Formats: sequence, structure tokens, C-alpha cells
Amino acid sequence: MALVPSAPRDKYPPLPDDTFPWKEPPAVAITPCDPWPPPYYLEDGLRKVTPYHFTYNTYCKQRWRGREILDIFASEFRDRPAEYYEQAIVEGRVVLNGQPVPSTKTIVNNGDMISHTLHRHEPPCTAKSIGIVHEDDDLIVIDKPAGMPVHPAGRYNFNSIIEIMRADRGYGWNPLPCNRLDRLTSGIMFIGKHKQAAEVMSAQIRQRTVKKEYITRVVGEFPEGEVVCEKPILQISPKLGLNRVRANGKEALTVFKRLAYYPPTARDRTSQQEELPGETDAQGQPWKKLQGYSIVRCFPVTGRTHQLRVHLQFLGHPISNDPIYANQRVFGPSLGRGHSESENDEDIMSRLSRMGKEEVADAVAYHDEMVEAYEKRKAERMTGENCKVCDTPLYSDPGVHELGIYLHARRYRCEEGKWDYETGLPDWALPPPGYEGLAESMKESDPLAVDLKQLGLEDGEEGGKDAEPMNGSAKAQLDAASDTRTAVSSVV
Repeated sequence: MALVPSAPRDKYPPLPDDTFPWKEPPAVAITPCDPWPPPYYLEDGLRKVTPYHFTYNTYCKQRWRGREILDIFASEFRDRPAEYYEQAIVEGRVVLNGQPVPSTKTIVNNGDMISHTLHRHEPPCTAKSIGIVHEDDDLIVIDKPAGMPVHPAGRYNFNSIIEIMRADRGYGWNPLPCNRLDRLTSGIMFIGKHKQAAEVMSAQIRQRTVKKEYITRVVGEFPEGEVVCEKPILQISPKLGLNRVRANGKEALTVFKRLAYYPPTARDRTSQQEELPGETDAQGQPWKKLQGYSIVRCFPVTGRTHQLRVHLQFLGHPISNDPIYANQRVFGPSLGRGHSESENDEDIMSRLSRMGKEEVADAVAYHDEMVEAYEKRKAERMTGENCKVCDTPLYSDPGVHELGIYLHARRYRCEEGKWDYETGLPDWALPPPGYEGLAESMKESDPLAVDLKQLGLEDGEEGGKDAEPMNGSAKAQLDAASDTRTAVSSVV
């Protein structure tokens, strides 16, 4: 018997009244252009990306629920002014669940997908290569360069650890980060080669069976001995990346130990008199009275966002090249020392919002280290020019001094002794010319490490997910040991 083709059938046969029982879901916007390989090019020590068209797809975050769509864009994203987002919604470049948005006042609800198509301009990142500390069949342990974000986020996509490694190893390879560092932070990170390996390592980190240690360089002469800072941290502005010590914040605990102090040289003191025009605070005082710097070892017991940066600022010794927390134009001559009240938050956010736009994000280290005037002015800020394709305001390239801060994840180790990975000290942590000081990695017999073990304290992760609160037993042991260490109240 011969085979004959059958007539096509409707996917959903009509009901007697010619209605369909189910409505097709709206199509979700997809990236209209996904260039491969990524359009990288290297220039002046920077990894750059040629602008390209791209569609952001993101589900409604918890803090967005019940808010107007224009309010979300205007308050959460700093890249473009509110007028741009309003026009994008009206013209259909922003859609909700694949459908045009009826109004800029449309409410966004849980489960909604927001899509935004635009001509994407990625900021440059460092051209330094990603260091490989260890690699096996399951994991790659990398030494992350400063100035390179881990995941595509915000203005960054191809200029991220994930996409750079994918470009190096092939489009089909899917690197799976097991921990996260801030974009400005360098150091140890774990990349899973497959899902099972990533889940195992991530579980170890969540269970606090991994000990972490950071090295930083801070303003001034940090106190000797162990300094414990137990101050809660609250997110003030997700748009600006600002976090502060607040009584109603999340519990946070960090242990610090000074490794070295380097006072200012005679040359530094002389250069203090060579102040650049206009670089004084409102009281006519120098932006920063030179006082040298310290190299400090950090053990975060909890893992709040910006925990080390915020605690160091609160103690009066911010990371000396931190563009947020060591910025005198934002926090004034005191650099936010001991601040825990909210009365100045609006002024601080207003001043911080101008950094990188109308003003250079100028940390105190640029004065302490005698950076030449032209280098200080070579910083990311709006140029006043617009893109010829999309009319987006363009930014200048960041200076080398903006690509990272003096914060390095130096060592990660398993408390059971199964593995231990570390890097050498960064160049900025080595003794300056004419000084003697720490030039090698620290040994396991360090008194702070022994003391932490006795206290039963467990490390957290700077910039990672919120960790569980410290248990009462650990707190009691810490209180009992308070007579042997410097309390926060005596430092501030």
C-alpha cells in the first residue's frame, strides 16, 4: 500500500466556538547580535571591546517588585540618565515579558522578564592575563587580576573573567566560578570545569571549611597587634555600590593584623608642599596629611559585600587607593572614620554619584604616592562626546591607577589540610625603596592564625554571599580574648 502525506494538524484544535484553549506565551527578547569571537583588542595596557548591539534579559529582583519600571531603571542603573531610559521604554527598546511596555509607570511584578536592547559600550579592563595557580581535571585555581569583574554584569560583558576564559578555551566551554571577588580586588578564585566540581567546592566555601586570607595596604599607621572590628554593615545604595557601618545592618566581623608600617620619606614630606591648584578641601587644608601607609593582613569571619573596605574605613585606615571609601571629595578629611549614623547619607551619595562623571574618582593614594598630574587626570569620566550610532555619552579610558585597589585574596586553604593555594605578595605590598620589611609569604606559625584557631573563628569572603551569623560559642570565646587584642572602640 502506498504511503501518502497526511494533512497538517492544528497545534491546538479549535473548540466549538472557535476559541483556543490556551494562549501562546510571548516571545522573550534574545540577543540580536552575539559576536564571536568577542571583538577584543589591546591598547595602552587595556583590554577593550568594540561596541556592539546587545539585549539585556533579567528577571524581576525582589527589591523591584511592585515598583514602576522607569523608577527601577532610574534608581538602579548609573550608566545612562533617566531621560534615556524613559525614551527607550516609549520607543520599545525596553519590553516586559516580550511585549511593549504600555507606560513608564507600568508596575513590575515577581516573575516578570525585563529586556533592554541597546548599543553596548563596555568599559576597558586590564590587559593583564589571568594567572593559573593550579589546574586539574575538575578545577582551575586562578590569580584574578584587579580591575576585571567575575561575571557579566552592569556595563561589563565580554570584559569579565568568565567570558575571557571562554574566549581563550572555546565557545562551548562553560567556566563555573565557585567564589567571587569584587571587580577591583585581585587574588585566588576557583573555577569549576564541570557542574559537580563546582558544586563540591562551592559547598565547602558555604560551610566555612575553607580558610581565607587577604592582604591590603591602608592609609596611615595601623595599630599593632590583632584588631577586631565587629560592626554591622548595611547596603546604602546598590546603584553606587555604597555600603556603610549601620546599627540596623547585617552582622559582620573581621580580624586584622598589621604586617608592616612605612612612614613617609623626606621626599614625600617635601612633595606635600607641592599641592596642585584646587586640590584642597572646603577648609583650605591639604587633601591628605601624609602619614605613610601600612600593610595589613585580613581575616573576614563573615562575608558581607565590601566588608573589608567598610571596616577599614570605619577604623580610620581605608584602603589607600579605594575610589569610594578613601575619597576625600566624598567623605571629607576624616574619610568617614567612626561614622555610623545616616544623617549625611544623601550628601555622600550625591557627591559619590559625580565621581567618574563630572569629577575624577580621586583616592588619597594618588596624593601620597606623588602620581604625576597628567596621570591623575587620565581617569575615566564623561568626555562630552556622544556615540554616532546610539548617541550615548562616551567615557574616557580609565587610568592604570583606577583598575584595582590594594586588596588581594592571597591564600585559600582547606581546614582539613587537603589542599592549600596561595600567591606571592603583590608588588604594592613589598617594601618601598630604602625600607626593609616583609618580602616573602607569611608562615603558618603566624600568631594570628594560631589565635584564630583557638577562638574557633571561621573566615568569610569579601564580596561574597551573606554568611551565617557567628554562633554564640564563638562570640563568647572572642569576648573572653578581648583583653589581649585592640578593641574597635579604642581605635576609633
